[in-house]
Amino acid sequence: MAEPGPAGSVRRCLARLGALRARPDGARRTELHLLFDQLISESCGPEPAAAPGPQDVCAVLVQACQLVPLDQEHLVSKVCQLIHHLLNRYQVMVDEQNLNFLLSYCISALRQCSSWTHVEILQALAALVYNNGPKCQKYLPDLLGQAGLLLQFSDPAQADVELRRAAVRSMANLCLSVPAQPYLDESYRSVCFQTFLSVLQSSKTSDVDDITFCLLLQSALKGVQSLLNGGKMKLMQTDQIGALLAVLKKCMFHGLPGLSIEVPTALYPAPLPQYDKRSPAKQEQPEPATSKHAGSRRKKCKGKQKKGEFGEEGREDSGDAGNESVLGSGLQKLHLEEVQKGPGAGAGSGALCPVQGWKGVSSSESEYSDTEGGIQSKVRSYQANVRQGALACFLSTIKSIEKRVLYGYWSAFVPDAPGIGSPQSVSLMTIALKDPSPKTRACALQVLSAFLEGSKQFLSVAEDANDHKRAFTPFSVTIASSVRELHRCLLLALVAESSSQTLTQIVKCLANLVSNAPYSRLKPGLLTRVWNQIKPYISHKDVNVRVSSLTLLGAIVSVQAPLPEVQLLLQQPSSSGLNSSGSATPRRLLPCEQWRKALPWAGEGAVGSPAGCAPAEPCWLLRLCVSTVVLPREDSCSDSDAAFPCVPSAYEPCPLRLEALQVLALLVKGYFPMAQSYFLELGEVACRCMEEMDPSIQLHGAKLLEELGTGVLQQHKPDSPTAPEQRVPVSVVVTFWTMVLNGPLPGTLQSSPHPTLQTSACDALSSILPEAFSLLQGDQQILCVTLLLGLNHSENPLVKAAAARALGVYILFPCLRQDVMFVADTANAILNSLHDKSPNVRAKAAWSLGNLTDTLIINMETMGQSFQEELSDLLLLKLLRSATEASKDRDKVKSNAVRALGNVLHFLQPCHVANPRFREAMEESLQALIATVGSEATMKVRWNACYALGNVFKNPALPLGEAPWATQAFSALSSVVKSCKNFKVRIKSAMALSIPSRRECYGSTEQFCQIWSALVVALQRSEDTEDFLEFKYSSSLRTQICRALLHLLGLARATDLPLLGATLREHGEAIKPFVLQYLRSSGEESEAGAHTDLGERERGLQRAIEHLSGLERELQGKARLRVSLFLQDVLTDHTSATKLTEA
Repeated sequence: MAEPGPAGSVRRCLARLGALRARPDGARRTELHLLFDQLISESCGPEPAAAPGPQDVCAVLVQACQLVPLDQEHLVSKVCQLIHHLLNRYQVMVDEQNLNFLLSYCISALRQCSSWTHVEILQALAALVYNNGPKCQKYLPDLLGQAGLLLQFSDPAQADVELRRAAVRSMANLCLSVPAQPYLDESYRSVCFQTFLSVLQSSKTSDVDDITFCLLLQSALKGVQSLLNGGKMKLMQTDQIGALLAVLKKCMFHGLPGLSIEVPTALYPAPLPQYDKRSPAKQEQPEPATSKHAGSRRKKCKGKQKKGEFGEEGREDSGDAGNESVLGSGLQKLHLEEVQKGPGAGAGSGALCPVQGWKGVSSSESEYSDTEGGIQSKVRSYQANVRQGALACFLSTIKSIEKRVLYGYWSAFVPDAPGIGSPQSVSLMTIALKDPSPKTRACALQVLSAFLEGSKQFLSVAEDANDHKRAFTPFSVTIASSVRELHRCLLLALVAESSSQTLTQIVKCLANLVSNAPYSRLKPGLLTRVWNQIKPYISHKDVNVRVSSLTLLGAIVSVQAPLPEVQLLLQQPSSSGLNSSGSATPRRLLPCEQWRKALPWAGEGAVGSPAGCAPAEPCWLLRLCVSTVVLPREDSCSDSDAAFPCVPSAYEPCPLRLEALQVLALLVKGYFPMAQSYFLELGEVACRCMEEMDPSIQLHGAKLLEELGTGVLQQHKPDSPTAPEQRVPVSVVVTFWTMVLNGPLPGTLQSSPHPTLQTSACDALSSILPEAFSLLQGDQQILCVTLLLGLNHSENPLVKAAAARALGVYILFPCLRQDVMFVADTANAILNSLHDKSPNVRAKAAWSLGNLTDTLIINMETMGQSFQEELSDLLLLKLLRSATEASKDRDKVKSNAVRALGNVLHFLQPCHVANPRFREAMEESLQALIATVGSEATMKVRWNACYALGNVFKNPALPLGEAPWATQAFSALSSVVKSCKNFKVRIKSAMALSIPSRRECYGSTEQFCQIWSALVVALQRSEDTEDFLEFKYSSSLRTQICRALLHLLGLARATDLPLLGATLREHGEAIKPFVLQYLRSSGEESEAGAHTDLGERERGLQRAIEHLSGLERELQGKARLRVSLFLQDVLTDHTSATKLTEA
């Protein structure tokens, strides 16, 4: 029985082609015509149930070409149509052997056959090379070489536009990249790019119909996009960038109704608005006066397109779907990463998808009955495709240009406030506001979002807080004007838009703008307008719009927090602004009493309210987010909610709940005084979330818990600006953590199968307030410590790193750090993590090791000998050796390893120093510190190494004056203080040099004077820097060096004076102004954070003078220059200057 369907038909054709080989030429020709006609008609028919195999299709095509000589041009034309139709219809990838034969055939046909066949041959060629570029390398010289066939046919002088379009499409298909395969050589890429550019720069002539010209532009745009995406092409040359952006701007507006612009051949980077010339007739067309008109226009958009109405099928138009996916994924999602991981989150991201409201228009409204109207409709559809293609290409272009270069073209694509009497410049917002196609509007908004992404540094110059009255407009005011206009236009688009899909993109674009705009430098009011206009969309029927609206609110509460304008918005009563757009109050907001009853842990009164009592009702945003997270969903949700599975299904869709949790976390982080009134209630929300089954909800519950804990920690810091009576009371914090530890947190830490969740839970546990921890019940304290010590042995590096960091936090708790057993257990756990293969685990463990050794020093100073005797010598030796080994690791580990080394060497007692087991480890660790000070490591590492050596110098048990390593240490610090590029490292080295408290610690006279000379040179170089950012530290550097110089003079011996005097003879006049400045600039804060008053500095100088005078009397005038006289002279000048100032 014959096999049914296309697969059987192809096999039958294959058998007939084989039989035709034996037929005479005339009969064979007729039979081939009939056979090809049959195959072509079948390939154009309805969608088959089962497609033929790729081998069968390739075999048919190869046999067909073998049977058709090139002199039979009608058959050549048909066999090329057959290649085009079969490969497109059945999406066949031709294997390399068959590809070589078929490509050779097509290239030979192009060279030998008449021009009337060339369009069909090029269509076949385009289908063959589609996604086969890497296999076509040996044919590239024939196609793209100096006299290549595709270059000839795509030449601007080519009169036949159909032929030119077919050649450009073939070239574009050649430019498609194949993963893990080599891409086109640079020379071919350049040739293709120039060809596409020339096509896009060309203008339509009167003899070319609109649809053909649109298809030509589409092919060129797809080609450019393939080069940018697949070839990872980086646009570097200004003329290349300017030319491409100019044609993209032209194509972005191609056929846009009511608009006709002339764009120059190239755009140039400039801060001022780009040249834009519109025909006078078009300028007079008014913009929509109200949102009502714009909305009614959009509701009459064209209905669903008929299948196959646009272009040609398969490989020619498969780029449309590709463009759509690129546009959908090109804009970075504005949620945090975890939203993307949540169930159903992909659909919630607002990727381009069919919009039911727009496509559901009846055919009587959307289709023209007359032929002319039908053609016009088709032309408009093709023009919209060109605009969408240009915007997709622009999105790829943005990724291929450095941001600092891209923002030179800001004014060409981003709206600016129009001048008096001049029209509004055309920009991406023109499309977003005026394009009749919702998909094109959404594309323009995605491009604008990509443009805004990462623009924070560029926009940071914007400023209009003060009215400028100058003869010119500063650049800062120009950018501020643009930012304001963006807000105005996007809010206008928001109220005018009827498509849910496009609405989602508008809100996301607003969120991106809010995240990057410098509101602290702008006049207040912008965020208030955004806040009030987005409120009604929280209850929108489409879940994507609701999610993106929450994203926008999250951006508002996180940008430059805390902003006074946002604080006022958060204090508004719940009903304020909700009906400003004629929308009903969002259904998720419940009365305050019901909301508080929904949470069993909510107490009668508020917790630690800044004003001393709770407000009448909680913040509107806080209520909204809590309601969204904890309350059951209502039945009136939209159909689109079904795309978001949620566990349990009684709640709102997961993306919505996740976004609400993120907003809550951002609100707590940026505006904790506002959220602290409901501290326990928010803790209950976090615990409820952690008890759910969905790991993404659990994760965000843990993050909320961490933010609540961190907010309390910040409030209770010694330098916190919050008054003690306005802080969350410690008793309430104890209640909070008791609830959490009796809730789901321990279970999550012990048995969760999700490492990311365990990591967040670990971070949450480390945010506990030390004062509250000490008041927890003993079994809960033991539970916390046991959990962390256990997790430190986790096989997952994320969990292990979080546990190591948490132990580093706990070791600083006063109630734990004096427990020798806990210190020992923590030390062993940290040392275990310090040898982990994961760099992140080692970095966290090194930080914790630094904290642990800080604790050793604190305990040594507060507990004295008892703690030092209880700590095991073996553990101390392990700490020393492990820290030494870690100091040779990468910089992130090294910076804390050297800090730990300094602390351990400071902690060592005389018994350790005399112990032979310690001697070798000490020598190795000291050499590691000295090498790090003089290394090319990062400045943070060198700063910590200088700090560590200063700590070493504090240990009186070390033989500082006589040990060889001491000479090396002083030499390394002297070199750094003179020549390090980073002034903060210089400051720390000068501080280290001033730490030894006895003269014998500095060694010989020669060494002492070398240190003195190095400091004198460093003082003279204290303003020499190539980096302007370092200059702000020069004053602190001079202060520290002067302090070190006076410290050395106060310790000097009589034998040191001749060399000191010689240095002053040479450099005294140069350093005198710096010393005077040091005496005058008292009261400033030093690098260490301590204030010194005027009297203290003068007394220090006076003590040095008295000490030196005594030494000089012993020498009985043998010194050639009396150092004390130099200092006395400085003091006299300072006193005189002070009296003059006071007078």
